[in-house]
Amino acid sequence: MKTFLKSAVFVLLATGAANANEFKAELEELANGQIAEIASSSEVIAAVKAQNTQTAGHDQAKIDELDKTWRAEAEAVDQPMIDAVLENDLSGYLADLQDGSDGLFTEIFVMDAKGLNVGQSDVTSDYWQGDEAKWQDTYGAGSGSVHISDLEEDESTQLLQSQVSVPVVDPDSGEPIGAVTFGVNVENL
Repeated sequence: MKTFLKSAVFVLLATGAANANEFKAELEELANGQIAEIASSSEVIAAVKAQNTQTAGHDQAKIDELDKTWRAEAEAVDQPMIDAVLENDLSGYLADLQDGSDGLFTEIFVMDAKGLNVGQSDVTSDYWQGDEAKWQDTYGAGSGSVHISDLEEDESTQLLQSQVSVPVVDPDSGEPIGAVTFGVNVENL
C-alpha cells in the first residue's frame, strides 16, 4: 500500500494534478496535536525565552551578519556557530524527538522572535528563517496558526515531505515568542 501511495503521489505531482498538499488534513491534525504539544514543552519555551533575551536588540544588519556567517560555515570544515547551536540542550531534545519518531519527522528546528534558529535536530542551510513563510505565517499570525508547505521530494533522501510550522506561545501571556518547524515524511502519516 505504501508503494502504491508513493507512486500515486509522484504521478499527481509530476502531472500537476495534485493540490498544493494532498495530506493537508492529516498534517493539520498532527500540527494541532503532537507538534503543538512539543512547541509548548518546557524545553522549547525556556530556550526560546532565553534566546529572545539575547537577540532582542539585534537589528537587520546584525541578523544578516549572523546569517552570512552561518551560511559560510555550512560549507566549511570549521563550524563554531553551527556547533554551538547543534550542541545546545534544545538541539539534543529535538534530535531525540526526531530519532524517536520512527521516520515521521525528517527535521525539527525552533526559531526565536527574530526568526533566528534556537535549536535544531540537523543543520539548516541558513540561520535566519524570518524572511520565510514558515516563520511569518506562524509567529506573525499568532496563537493557533499553522503553516503547511507544499509537498516536496527531498533530493538527498528521496522522501516525500512537507514542512509543518506552528508558533511557540508564552504560556503566561498567550503571545507568540517564536516558532517551530517540523519536516514530516508524509509516507509515514
